[in-house]
Amino acid sequence: MARINLHVNGQDRTIDADDPDMPLLYALRDEMGLNGPKFGCGLGQCGTCMVLVDGAATRSCMLPVSALAGRKVVTLEGLAAGDRLDKVQAAFIAEQAGQCGYCSNGMIIATRALLDRIPKPTDAQIRDELAANLCRCGSHDRVLRAVRRAAEMA
Repeated sequence: MARINLHVNGQDRTIDADDPDMPLLYALRDEMGLNGPKFGCGLGQCGTCMVLVDGAATRSCMLPVSALAGRKVVTLEGLAAGDRLDKVQAAFIAEQAGQCGYCSNGMIIATRALLDRIPKPTDAQIRDELAANLCRCGSHDRVLRAVRRAAEMA
């Protein structure tokens, strides 16, 4: 059994992993009770498992926990500051962009990473950033409105 130290949502956390190559997604959901990242495909293709690793949107189903020493992980739950939602979360709610919820985690995480790099992205930049996040229900227009709204918020 491997003892692995992680820095998740601003807190140092230690898990005992039977396999140090266990995907981060499993550690977050099963060991820490963080259910923002979802299991979708398990192949890094859908984006539902995204988290921020050192500010970059990363598919947690493909990342072994052993690769995270000294790195900062932020999940959907960690975006909020107490009871105050992150502006991306607030914009997604205001635009009702999370219709079925399948893609919401990945879309919000990818948007947060995008806005941290490019505070006022063009529609082309938004579409490019979100292209690898699968959406089953077709709420794409609402998602685009939510990203634009978040970019305009102070």
